[in-house]
Amino acid sequence: MTPHRTTLDILARLVAFPTVSAESNLALIDYAEDLLHGAGFTTQRMPDPENDAKCGLAARIGPQGPGGVLLSAHSDVVPVEGQAWTRPPFELTREDGKLFGRGTTDMKGFLASMLSLAQRVGDSALAAPLMLVISYDEEVGCLGIRKMMPDIARLGWAPELCIVGEPTMMKPATGHKGKAALRATCRGIAGHSALAPRYVNALHLGADFITALREIQREYEVSGVRDAAYDVPYSTTHAGRMQGGTALNIVPEAAQIDFELRHLPADSLQAFQDRVARVASQITAPFADKGGQVGIDIEVTNTYPGLEIAPDSAAVQRVAGLCGSNDLTKVAFGTEAGFFAAMDIPAVVCGPGSMEGQGHQADEFVTLAQLGQCDAMMDRLKAQIADI
Repeated sequence: MTPHRTTLDILARLVAFPTVSAESNLALIDYAEDLLHGAGFTTQRMPDPENDAKCGLAARIGPQGPGGVLLSAHSDVVPVEGQAWTRPPFELTREDGKLFGRGTTDMKGFLASMLSLAQRVGDSALAAPLMLVISYDEEVGCLGIRKMMPDIARLGWAPELCIVGEPTMMKPATGHKGKAALRATCRGIAGHSALAPRYVNALHLGADFITALREIQREYEVSGVRDAAYDVPYSTTHAGRMQGGTALNIVPEAAQIDFELRHLPADSLQAFQDRVARVASQITAPFADKGGQVGIDIEVTNTYPGLEIAPDSAAVQRVAGLCGSNDLTKVAFGTEAGFFAAMDIPAVVCGPGSMEGQGHQADEFVTLAQLGQCDAMMDRLKAQIADI
């Protein structure tokens, strides 16, 4: 299958916007909104309440009332610094059946396909509405969609289905794990390292805490809930960063550990938080006579919900028909689909490309065949909402 010419033209424009999460996405939103207005959509901007350089966009066409389909994509991409690109990252390059450029797989390929669909439905008399959402700051923890959700809820949309177009090789994905990012701040007592045993080393507290995290991970792996549909079939926790101390000859009084939980739906975040709180208390209990100076404080810095939708649900079966694949999967990475599911909108992840083989890497690409399959899915969707 080959993509529509319009899809390729739109993708070239989208890749040219360097919408790394640390930068503004407003130029891309301006471009998308102009396209959608020209196709007859009504749109609503959803500015970030704390950053005037960021904005989300919602758009709709078709009859009022419930029903229809919602398509969702994020506009931001990961950085290119430190990667050995052999092609210009913010210029679409076509070679050997592949389209190279930052975001082609994650996930401007799907965004281009859904904006291309918008051009085609603009001339149709629809029997059911088509809704689009373009978010921002997905790559840094789904921050943008969380801020957009109140505005989306106020729109009063009630679609029968939401398709989030993260890369799944055009297979319907019915689930992914939820994620929580947490921080442990270890408080010790500083002093000269020549007298180190008289003080409390915050880095040592942190090392004990990381050891406890490794034991929790072992328990998840050995005796926890399992779901064989995932490459790693159990919940996982790990420490990603530890920092502390000021000089070698000073016992550090503070250390900080950033860690995470990626959990199956059956493993609750609250249970994990309770467990690490108990661990922190056990580590610091021997220092109770220090008047509260010693401790480990735990805070949650960000979360996003997981996704779990029944394989035999009407939404999943509909997406299977649209994309032409009954090969259901679950993905290792997080998506925004859980936010829509939390609004009682049946959500399925399905989009072109492979995160494992192409996303977040130098010379990121999507194949013409995958993008063509995505356009074919959009064409089937257009036929459905025009004929209902």
